[in-house]
Amino acid sequence: MEENRLIPPFVDLDWCAGQQRRIVLADTRWYLDGAAGRDAYDRGHLPGAVFVDLDRWLSGPASEDGGRNPLPDPAVFAAGMQECGIEDSDLVVAYDDAGGVIAARLVWMLRATGHHAAVLDGGIASYAGPLETEAAAAVRSNFTERPWPEHLLADISDATSPAFQVIDARNLDRYLGQHDPVDPRPGHIPGAQNVPCRKNLDAGGQLLSEAQLLGNFQRAGIESADRTVSYCGSGVTACHNLLVLEHLGLGRGRLFVGGWSQYSHAVDLPVATA
Repeated sequence: MEENRLIPPFVDLDWCAGQQRRIVLADTRWYLDGAAGRDAYDRGHLPGAVFVDLDRWLSGPASEDGGRNPLPDPAVFAAGMQECGIEDSDLVVAYDDAGGVIAARLVWMLRATGHHAAVLDGGIASYAGPLETEAAAAVRSNFTERPWPEHLLADISDATSPAFQVIDARNLDRYLGQHDPVDPRPGHIPGAQNVPCRKNLDAGGQLLSEAQLLGNFQRAGIESADRTVSYCGSGVTACHNLLVLEHLGLGRGRLFVGGWSQYSHAVDLPVATA
């Protein structure tokens, strides 16, 4: 765990080129509309990158009580990393085509369990060379199964407790209940502040300056990650906000992985739309 703190949560390709250790590039493209990330990978990916299937390896079975993308059993996650050829000692640099807001899920999971991982700032667009279309050959690896750390997780009682500051990583229209294509009730958890994860990025999909990022969180009343809970629709893009808080030196918050897909099914709980 201690060594992992030396790995920044966001890195660029120049940083990767200066590393002496083995780096595994992980393509984590995934789409809320159901389009296949694997198809995007097959059309072109960074040289040597392996494809990590979010639905197969980074999520458990969906349910009303657990949300759309609950964390998988640790044994499933470990099996997925083994199949992708990721070793315990590897540094995983994950990317997508959305500025890292999807890749953050894998990176959060790895960092939370003491492995070494970072998001590639700018994603696939940050690479200027030709893409590969042939899948990388992955040799089954040794990857240790580790439990999800309770101190980095929040449940629905935490997300509704005044003891925590709660931030919603979804776009403003979904937060306000103006638009929700996937969940039964539009809106947000009462008291939650909106910090859209995509507002952490500039028009090119790269992280804003630290001053701009800090302003995003300060406007939501967040000065520290301590007792901060991050959620989104289903615990994917909420990880980006948690990694940005770590990037800013504000500490490590908690992930409410069930997110709005769990909360919106709890019909006895109130919904806010303003």
